[in-house]
Amino acid sequence: MAKVNTRQGLIKNCLRRLGEPVIEVNVDPDQVEDRVDDAIQVYQEFHSDATFRNYYAHEMTQDDVDKQYITLPDSILYVTKMFRFSSGFGLPGYPMPGMMGMGSMHLGGMPTLAGGGCNTGIYGGMQTIAQLGMYLSLIDTVLRGSPLVDFARRQNRLYVWGDTAEGGGLTAGMGVAIECYQTVDPAEYPSVYDDMFVKEYLTALIKEQWGQNMSKFEGMQLPGGVTISGRTMLEEAKQEKTELRERMRLEQEVPPEFFVG
Repeated sequence: MAKVNTRQGLIKNCLRRLGEPVIEVNVDPDQVEDRVDDAIQVYQEFHSDATFRNYYAHEMTQDDVDKQYITLPDSILYVTKMFRFSSGFGLPGYPMPGMMGMGSMHLGGMPTLAGGGCNTGIYGGMQTIAQLGMYLSLIDTVLRGSPLVDFARRQNRLYVWGDTAEGGGLTAGMGVAIECYQTVDPAEYPSVYDDMFVKEYLTALIKEQWGQNMSKFEGMQLPGGVTISGRTMLEEAKQEKTELRERMRLEQEVPPEFFVG
């Protein structure tokens, strides 16, 4: 079967699973579109394949400092940390910070893996580098602290507490990096439409909608003696939906952690 890489392709795939074109699926196109949105929302909310860790760069403005919050994109689900560009060893792609007067150790470079070729007087392997990084990070945290943040997801706001007062750590023009988890956008990554959970879950949702639509004709007899039973279809769909959610939560849900908070 060809891969599904569009929204309409996903809809057609699910309708064929339900019997089209042999059987007419009595669901309005607008209802189908709503069920697609529901399926994608569940996928993005809970499925581990639908989120990725990212670093969102932001330059503090005076308005941010005054309001004490940063407005974030609605694709961000969770925030774990916020860094200044000038703390720690820095994030990939950002300038290396000053090391608070660490002097020749910083200016001369990091310890060499081979144990030579460095004029800092510090030698060792990867273990030494890791220990040094942890030590400097601890010093930086004790002396300067980290911004206290609280992410209000439904407001798309990252509130920053305790560091925006006069003399505090965050000022207008300062760069910060926000470690966060973002959702995968199907418009940008159409492989979402081909995810097996999305296809199966959307099929169950459309079937449930079909059952709800037909339940008002419960017991009606069609030519040939066939009796409509929308209620049976509705119950089957609910059971399928529940089983899919349970399986996804056991096997593929993002584990609850740290999330700011």
